[in-house]
Amino acid sequence: MAADYYEVLGVPRTATAEEIQRAYRTLARRAHPDVNKEPGAEDRFKQITEAYHVLSDPQRRRQYDLAGVGAGVGAGARAGASAGPRGAPGGFRDIDLEDLLGGLFGGGGGGGMGGGFGAVPGADTEAEVTITLEDAYRGGRRTVTLHGGGRYEVTIPRGVTEGQRIRLAGQGSHGLGGGPPGDLYLVVRLRPDPRYQVSGRDVTVRLPVTPWEAELGAKVPLTTPGGEVRVDVPPGSSSGRKLRLRGQGLPNPRGNPGDLFAEIRIMVPPHPGADERRLFEKLARVSTYDPRSSG
Repeated sequence: MAADYYEVLGVPRTATAEEIQRAYRTLARRAHPDVNKEPGAEDRFKQITEAYHVLSDPQRRRQYDLAGVGAGVGAGARAGASAGPRGAPGGFRDIDLEDLLGGLFGGGGGGGMGGGFGAVPGADTEAEVTITLEDAYRGGRRTVTLHGGGRYEVTIPRGVTEGQRIRLAGQGSHGLGGGPPGDLYLVVRLRPDPRYQVSGRDVTVRLPVTPWEAELGAKVPLTTPGGEVRVDVPPGSSSGRKLRLRGQGLPNPRGNPGDLFAEIRIMVPPHPGADERRLFEKLARVSTYDPRSSG
């Protein structure tokens, strides 16, 4: 009985076209007879290519799935077994393996296997690139150096987020037998910064204020990843209060930007002068406010 094509490629039956292609590139490079001289490598390579030839073509994949053969198209499909796939009426469809493969190993096959070994596209590769939050806000061109030593000119999209992938076409592994190179995907990591907390496109930044600014209200400057802004501190603000600045989080080229949250932190003078100390002492005498009181 023929092998299950999904098992050959090591992908689930729900695999996307991208997952199937990625699995094929990886396996084909390992088994390609130009690289792998172990016994059985050639047969393994042909099996991998056969599986990819079927599963990468939407129509052939549908035929293969409708055949309902758990372990390849093989005998059941050609024999026209009476029991349908998973109880479906009408039995297996009359699908011939040669028809399904489209002459893959014959003279006119689409797989290019005829008299030799086919061209194998290079594998897609991934690498991480770390950028600052300011870079994510602005975007633009920059040179990145990867751990392997490669240097690339990369366009950082404005508003890029943690985990987003940047595709560099043709910069992946080299192909075999004249196959095209794969792609390089840079996975974005935002450099940790104690000044900011990032959640998706929302950014929280600390806003230090004096006791009198917090009590009386004030308009104060705030440095953000996107530049300096002015923030209105409402009177009677306590530490921990968050002021929302709509649309001033990470930009979003395809939708609404995130928000910026300024978290108030009340700061006192570490070394107050004589006059400042007298004023604080006077405030302590006249004020009846008790923050520890439940009332």
